[in-house]
Parts: sequence; C-alpha cells; structure tokens
Amino acid sequence: MTDVLTQPRPIRLKGRSFLALALTPELPVQDWLVRLDDLAARSAGFFLRRPVVLDVDGLDIDRQELRDLVSELSTRNVRVMGIEGARTSQLGPDMPPAMTDGRPAADFEAPAEEEKAATGKAKSAEPVQTAMVEPVVTPATVTPSLVVSRPVRSGQSIFFPEGDVTIIGSVASGAEVVAGGSIHVYGPLRGRAMAGTTGNASARIFCRKLEAELIAIDGFYKTADDMEETLRGKPAQIWLEGEKITAATLG
Repeated sequence: MTDVLTQPRPIRLKGRSFLALALTPELPVQDWLVRLDDLAARSAGFFLRRPVVLDVDGLDIDRQELRDLVSELSTRNVRVMGIEGARTSQLGPDMPPAMTDGRPAADFEAPAEEEKAATGKAKSAEPVQTAMVEPVVTPATVTPSLVVSRPVRSGQSIFFPEGDVTIIGSVASGAEVVAGGSIHVYGPLRGRAMAGTTGNASARIFCRKLEAELIAIDGFYKTADDMEETLRGKPAQIWLEGEKITAATLG
C-alpha cells in the first residue's frame, strides 16, 4: 500500500501578466543613450526597480552591438527582463530572453493608424489621411476603474492598465501611478503619473495640486523642468494634443 503522505507534491505553475516599460532604442545608439541619461537625470529613480523590455525590432545592429547596448543599460541600473524583435542569432544564454506577443494597445483601438515621433516614442511620423465615415452606434461599455482611498507614499507604485485610476489623497515624490486610462488625484501630485499607457491618447491627468516629477500620456512625457511655472502648485489637467503634452489650470 502506497503512503500518499510520502509522495512529493507537484510543482504549481501559474500564469501571470505584468506591466513592463518598453524601450525602443534608435540609431545612433550613443545619441539615444544621451537622451536616456537626460530623462533619468531629470526624473530621479525613473528606472529604479522597473522591469524593462528592450524592443529592437527593425533596429540594424549585430549581436555584439546588442550585447553592448544591454551592458550600457545595465550600468545605468536599467534591468532588461527580455528582448523583443531580436533574431535568434543575436541572442545567447548570457543575454535576456526573447519576448514575443507584446500588446502595446491592449483593448484600445485608435480611430486612425498613426505613427508618432517625439520624446518617449521611437516611431516615424507619417501623414494621416482623414475620410468621412458613417456613424456607428455601439452598445455602451463600462470602463474599469480603480479607486485608491489612501495616499500613495514614496517608493510605492500603483499599476492599473485596465482603465482609470482615482487617488483619494496625494501622490508623494518618488511614487508613481500608471494607468491605461485617465488618472485623477484628489490631492497634491508630486510623484510620477503615466496615463493612457495601453495606447489611449485621449486619456487625461487631473490633480488638485501639480508638483509632479514626470507626467506622461500615451508614452509622450514631460518632466518637472519642462512644465510651465504658472501651473506649479495649482489644480491642473493634462492632455495630449497630437504629439504635444498640454496642461491648463482647473477652474
């Protein structure tokens, strides 16, 4: 008779979905690294403890150049958890693993296909043609939302790629809020707020007191040094106009 208590327990394997930052380097790589250093200098801790996927799809570099790029990022405390778009011959056992099936837009579909080029985006801009279309009536859908009924302290992160995030309180310096939709902060916003991270260019950021280290919508960003002094410390809303972050006071 077999004693079931002595049999080893099976290993449990579970699927998980995590939000990672996708970096899309450009040639020449050294110039791109200079811009990356500028972002890191103006937003301290931006890459700290943040998982990063390196997207090299279409980038004309060889195996050694890719290896050097990963090494350069490592010296900047940018931890590359995977590489997307690389050829098999470019990778090796000592390199981050290949990543596939990344979804930059989740369930959001833009009304027109746009290739964007600006700080924080590594895409080429092309003219967008407009056309008259017949209106289509679709059933109303409920957008998921997350309400956080406490302040977000320094070092804490709120990730909610499914929809809007509302913070009942403040977002401290060194904290961050990342949302697939809009971000509402009923208090001072001193940390980092990134809205529309799943490709939602219509997302907005609202706060009662703008003192942010960094704000971003759909990958386009502004750091504290780039923000207008007239908005500092005031209730504000931030939105995206084309490829430009725009902000205005509330009330």
